[in-house]
Amino acid sequence: MLQEVNHAASGTSAAVLLEIEKAFGGHVPNVFKAYAEHPALLAANWGKFKAVMLQGKLRRKVKEAVAMLISYDNRCKYCIAAHSAALRSLKVSDPAIAAMHHGVLPDDFTSQEKALVKFARLANTHWHDIGNADLQALFDLGVEKSEMLEALGVMELFIAFNRCADVLGVEIDF
Repeated sequence: MLQEVNHAASGTSAAVLLEIEKAFGGHVPNVFKAYAEHPALLAANWGKFKAVMLQGKLRRKVKEAVAMLISYDNRCKYCIAAHSAALRSLKVSDPAIAAMHHGVLPDDFTSQEKALVKFARLANTHWHDIGNADLQALFDLGVEKSEMLEALGVMELFIAFNRCADVLGVEIDF
């Protein structure tokens, strides 16, 4: 298990870790520290994190719900803890987070947002079952293709983080 991370990162990794620390209010999540041994991969993952989690059209709460539920479906304890903490920081209660595990999304989610969360989970667990009817149902709700891609971007980013955190045994720091 990865219990210790490289605290003496240099060069590209140090610069990226400093940027991450600023973005996370003085904290560098252990999953990013784990990538510090491979500067290009750290930079690429941080770049994708910024693109899908810190930018775009979807609300942060929706993206955190997707990240937490993908992690829940993939049984990644590290990422479940991280995104549950992020949801709590967005004023989502622990009972509401637990309800999300069973498909009950917060009342302030629109029908489009609920459909996108469900779609991202389906794409994670049963991608081979998605067909034109599923896409058309989203379009019929008024979901834009860019929003579908954004939700899928969150899903694919956290599939990768889930696998890395689990395989390396990244210690929970939330």
